[in-house]
Amino acid sequence: MSQTPSPLDFLDLDRLLSEEERLIRDTTRSFVTDRVLPEVAGWFERGEVPRELAKELGDLGLLGMHLEGYGCAGTNAVSYGLACLELEAGDSGARSFVSVQGSLAMYPIWRYGSEEQKQRWLPPMAAGEAVGCFGLTEPDSGSDPSSMKTKAKRERSDWVLNGAKMWITNGGVSDVAVVWAKTDDGIRGFVVPRDTKGFTTHDIHRKHSLRASVTSELVFDDVRLPAPVRELGWRRSGETALGRRRLEDDHPIRLGIRDRL
Repeated sequence: MSQTPSPLDFLDLDRLLSEEERLIRDTTRSFVTDRVLPEVAGWFERGEVPRELAKELGDLGLLGMHLEGYGCAGTNAVSYGLACLELEAGDSGARSFVSVQGSLAMYPIWRYGSEEQKQRWLPPMAAGEAVGCFGLTEPDSGSDPSSMKTKAKRERSDWVLNGAKMWITNGGVSDVAVVWAKTDDGIRGFVVPRDTKGFTTHDIHRKHSLRASVTSELVFDDVRLPAPVRELGWRRSGETALGRRRLEDDHPIRLGIRDRL
């Protein structure tokens, strides 16, 4: 006699998951139940996300969890997807924070950044001690790079950045921005620390959705970036950044799981 399928998993997808993937999913679900759901209504009404949530997510090993090294968990794509699924079930703002931090801000630095950039930014970002954002979308052209108006111009060994980005998740709380700009030889990425002169942010208020998430405009007014320290390097490769090894017992995501058991 066949077993009656669970109404929450009618296709019995759970059987396809490894023990580690289930553990990561269940730990994230517990975090959402205990930490996000009791507070998210207030965050929504106030249009905010508490900065301390970043550190809590970092303690669990969920920030940049699909990347290898530099304090990142090195999980596989399934584990990352399951964690995002559970966060999304709590609120889109929580999931958006994690995916923007890990995939849009940390990944370009991990994949294309110099060793100096990686050492400076990835460990604190993985720990939730630093927050990143991704500057592509613009006020007039949306996320269409071919219509991008933000420009970077060479001045001796420096780059000078001018333009604006709009609807940028984490922008107002970020410590660093990965910004894309047109140059004379194509579109390039730049790592812009928050305290760089000429770089300002303006939060967008009274949104109808994603209210438990900081969304901002980024403005660059003659922002001078020393090269090559702030420029993301170029690589042409089809390789992915998905980790495939098992987690060591002392890895941050393991420790986070252990703390919640």
